[in-house]
Amino acid sequence: MDCVVSEAGRAIGGYRKETARKTAFGLLLLVLLCGVFLLSLGVGSLRLSVPEIADALLNQSAAAGQHGFVMWGIRLPRSVGAVLAGASLGVAGAVMQNILRNPLASPFTIGVSQGAGFGAAFAIIALGAGQFHRTGSEAVTIGAPYVVIFSAFCGSLLTVAFILALSSLRRISPEAVILAGVAISAFFGAATMLLQYFASDVQVAATVFWTFGDIGKAGWQENMLMAVAFVIPFVWFFSMRWSLNAAQWGDDVARSLGVPMRMLRLTAMTLACLSVSVVTAFLGIIGFVGLIAPHIMRLFVGNDHRFLVPASALFGGLFLLCADVVGRILMPPVIIPVGIITSFAGAPLFLYFLIRGRTR
Repeated sequence: MDCVVSEAGRAIGGYRKETARKTAFGLLLLVLLCGVFLLSLGVGSLRLSVPEIADALLNQSAAAGQHGFVMWGIRLPRSVGAVLAGASLGVAGAVMQNILRNPLASPFTIGVSQGAGFGAAFAIIALGAGQFHRTGSEAVTIGAPYVVIFSAFCGSLLTVAFILALSSLRRISPEAVILAGVAISAFFGAATMLLQYFASDVQVAATVFWTFGDIGKAGWQENMLMAVAFVIPFVWFFSMRWSLNAAQWGDDVARSLGVPMRMLRLTAMTLACLSVSVVTAFLGIIGFVGLIAPHIMRLFVGNDHRFLVPASALFGGLFLLCADVVGRILMPPVIIPVGIITSFAGAPLFLYFLIRGRTR
């Protein structure tokens, strides 16, 4: 009896130690995110020191000066947008990999981002939701954001409906789902090019520019909508963390534990699409964040969604913020769109997982 009690005590102690380690790792990610966020406020064509950053942030009268304008009008909304977009894509990737039971799944690799991109392009060109102009820092501004978001959401839902129908079939391997995502991406790419073919020159140039994943498009209004589209799904995902853990063992095991898998799968993919569609509608297509963040975080926190969901959000925001900083300092004064940086970083990792054939 004493041996049993001793073994139970050691197991409980080990569990508490592991939980404390994962919690400490999450706090470390948060500290790193805050540090990089502060760094991002100071880099660019106009370099700001820490005292200058603090003065621009804390002194309201500085808003009328150069530092205040750069901080509140450019740097701060850009950095906040990078964190929100990266967190949304990271969480969406973690959930999609779990629900589809496919380690290669992400909003970009299964075509969800491309579907959302087509929907947004359709709203901008066909529905006139974008305002096109030849001057200014941006080639296109969103005049009707809710129309663009709704169109992007519908485009992403079309992709999800097809992927869910395909993944529910028997004898469909995880690799086949990814190949289906490639086909879907090609289809929506062709559909977008068809729209551009009948558009004006200015519309084509603006749409192509918009397609680049660029954090510079983020303003305070866009950030507010992205925050809402991130917080609501994140709260639901975290509240369903035990159900997501059970889903890893297959539908039969999850159902035996009382998890309604059909409803869980439908709701999870719908909320993930909501986050992805809002990010894509405002910032363009940003690839591989949803693939990289969950995989790297599993190395540190495992598959437990109590820790994986918040860790993927933190690392997704950190990764995209770092990519944006690199894009700003790599070829100054030219700012490389963040979508190019993430593709260069994510493509080799995707090929590595594909060659290794990693499956759950």
